[in-house]
Amino acid sequence: MEKAPSLVFLCIQSIKTQLLRGCDNPIPDVYELPPHLFGDLIAQLPALALQNLQTDMPFKSWDDYELTDDCLKSGRKRGRNEKFHRAWKKLFKLRWPELVDSAKSGDWQQIYWERHLQNCLDEAAEAALRPLFSGRIGCINISDNILRYICHEDHANFRNCDCTELSFHFMKFGSYARCLRLLNVFCNTETCELMRACKLQSLVIRWIRSEEHVEPLCKLLTQNLETLNSLELIHCKLSPSVMNAICTSLLEKDMHTNGMQHFSIKTSSLEMDPVSFPSAFISFLKSGRSLLSLKFCDSLLDGHFARTVFSVLLDSSSNLSSLDLSENNISGWLSTFNWRSAADSLLAERSLRSLHVLSLRGNDLNKSDAENLAHALVHMPNLETLDLSDNPIEDDGIRSLISYFTNHPEYPLANLNLENCELSCDGVIDLLDSLSLLEKPLKSLSIADNALGSGVADAIGDFLASPIQSLNISGMGLGSIGFLELQRKIVKELMMLLNINISKNRGGLEAARFLSKLIPLAPKLLSADTSYNLMPSESLSLLCTSLKSTKGDLESIDMTGNSCSYRTDNDHPLFHEFQRNGKPIFVLPKSPASNVPYDDDP
Repeated sequence: MEKAPSLVFLCIQSIKTQLLRGCDNPIPDVYELPPHLFGDLIAQLPALALQNLQTDMPFKSWDDYELTDDCLKSGRKRGRNEKFHRAWKKLFKLRWPELVDSAKSGDWQQIYWERHLQNCLDEAAEAALRPLFSGRIGCINISDNILRYICHEDHANFRNCDCTELSFHFMKFGSYARCLRLLNVFCNTETCELMRACKLQSLVIRWIRSEEHVEPLCKLLTQNLETLNSLELIHCKLSPSVMNAICTSLLEKDMHTNGMQHFSIKTSSLEMDPVSFPSAFISFLKSGRSLLSLKFCDSLLDGHFARTVFSVLLDSSSNLSSLDLSENNISGWLSTFNWRSAADSLLAERSLRSLHVLSLRGNDLNKSDAENLAHALVHMPNLETLDLSDNPIEDDGIRSLISYFTNHPEYPLANLNLENCELSCDGVIDLLDSLSLLEKPLKSLSIADNALGSGVADAIGDFLASPIQSLNISGMGLGSIGFLELQRKIVKELMMLLNINISKNRGGLEAARFLSKLIPLAPKLLSADTSYNLMPSESLSLLCTSLKSTKGDLESIDMTGNSCSYRTDNDHPLFHEFQRNGKPIFVLPKSPASNVPYDDDP
């Protein structure tokens, strides 16, 4: 016989129903419940009911309630105690368990409704993008799959409520939106009205391809001008007039300044007149005293664009911290600067002292560009991260950079990426020797995907003795001979090493022997990538023996693509014996398809 529900349960269900209906003055006596009963009620409410209960909380000076600044500004009485905090976190975890660890801790109520609004927008976009759609954006129905989380598991019983349309959700929860992603279909006047309550700090816009989207987008930017600090444009077609309009909307009226901190254009078509750049774009760059990061990635840019941007930033004494010009074709961008002329006193006074990160990945830069860059780096005295990967700078280019390192060993460069730069063994040996002379040692270095062969192993072994934290030597052709040399070279503890990547080197058993020797000597090592190294089955036993003999913090060893690493189920003993933070240390493929040996032959 089924057990009859308790009186408390029935009362909670009744209160839940009333709260979901959103009555103007819902059951005021509920706020006088004893703490334990009030806590039981909160713990069982769906999101919409919890929101209504919290919103209508009477203004009382209870010891376990407090008001946030947002509450005071809006004049709304919203209790903020630990019970509500735990309830919102529980609801978030129930709905998006995979996002809990990555979510910013703090106001779980705000995080919940922001994520909810994004889900509503993503779903509404599918309907709005249909060829036959001709209705209003705000009238698009929200599916039961979403509504069941905020109203009731069986939302069909509540179909007469107001929350079925998109407009309800933005009117009710829009004030919680801080970061949103919008497709071009939402760039219209109606959406601007829907989002009037939003206080956006970050906005990502995709697929702006038509002039009709520009004016509504600018209106949305303007109405969030006081709070917006990050704008990202992806897959957009940006003509000079469009760039002018967008940048004009970001400039504060009558002040010619902007509060933007992060501005990004990615995978877009950025059309710039080589003779006359959009005036508002130049003004935007000059006025961005608060601008911290600037990205123009994979946007068909040329050397003239890069030269203009760099010159404007120099002239404006920008506070920029990060500049990313990756995946364009800007060869020759620094050729017109007379970096070496002592007569150019004006240039000597110009610098990007605030710049910490410079990414020039995949720009077809050659040895002449590397030479010019070496002189330009002098004007970036605080640069910490330099990414030159996927550029054919060759040995002559790397030697120009070596002269920079040699002449300025006091500069704080900490992270250097030289993957796939067509370097030779001799060039890299010279590079490693020069890096060892830096007053402040590198934290991370990648020289992966350069065909160096085993001859570089001796220099790498010496370099490992430096306080390097992350080293990527993947795809260099070290082979068994190279790993034998590395084994011979490492004899002292590597106290600072955190991550190492030795993948795709055809190291075979010697790669496993090198890693098994390295693990006990690197007590802080967190991850090792040894994938696609043609490692035989006995490699696992070698590594297991090494792990048993150390008490380090190793979290991951990637064994993908080795003949020793195919597993058929999660019952493999390695998964139970070697774990860190509840996760297996060994990363093994689940299927033979991902176990095909890596082939680095051209």
